This record gives sequence, C-alpha cells and structure tokens, in this order.
Amino acid sequence: MKTTRSAIAVLALAAAIGISGGSYAQKADLGKSEYDGSCAVCHGKLGQGDGPYLSLAYGTATNLTTLAKRNQGVFPFQRVSEYIDGRQMVRAHGAQDMPIWGRRFMPSDREGYLVDPDYYNPEVVVRTRILALTEYINRLQVK
Repeated sequence: MKTTRSAIAVLALAAAIGISGGSYAQKADLGKSEYDGSCAVCHGKLGQGDGPYLSLAYGTATNLTTLAKRNQGVFPFQRVSEYIDGRQMVRAHGAQDMPIWGRRFMPSDREGYLVDPDYYNPEVVVRTRILALTEYINRLQVK
C-alpha cells in the first residue's frame, strides 16, 4: 500500500512539473504558478517590478526581467535561488524566519505541497518548487 501511494505521489509531482507526457503536464507550469502565487503581487505579472502590493512594502520592487542584463548577460541562477529560499536576505522580503510569503518555500510547510509529505521527501518537494520558480524568472529575462 505504501509503495502504491509513493508511486502515485511521484507521478502527481511529475505531472505537476511537466515531466510526464500527458496533456495536463503540457499545460502545467509549476514555475509560473509559484511566481503568480508568491511574487507577482510585488514584482508584477510580467516581473517588471510594478505589482499591486508595492505600497505595502518599501515602495519599490526589483525588475526581475533585467537580472541577466545587469549581470553581463548571464542570469544569476544561484543568487536568485538563494533569495527565494532565504539564504540571501532582501529587506523587502522580510526576515528569514518570516519572509513575506510565509513558510511557503520551507520543508516544514505542508499546506503548499503537491503530494502527501508523509510519502514524499519534503526537502525534494520544496527544492523542486524553488528550482521551477527560479527557472521561470530566467524565462522572464529580456533579450
């Protein structure tokens, strides 16, 4: 029974991040979903730093579409990932123990899981979500 549940959990995660070949997987974009749920309110729908919650924070948000341009044409993948997971501090994101999006990108957060954490490693799920979000921000870069 546990093996079956684990297999179902892995398939559900694979479908959500677009690994499987089904039509749902082709439409799913975990990175965009994470962005829309956690970042767009400040950074804007297109990542240009013009989100509706700016007045609640510090009045400015980074234009995420120009990160590569400001880094000699190379997207700073590691640094962006570290901002998301809290290893790099951003004043507007809040303290590490209480970032603006709460505990959404921490393994202890069970409500944001795509699969049952009793049958899937919480660290893997969170790292997958952060990787998908970072990759999505990379796709927002202006050419």
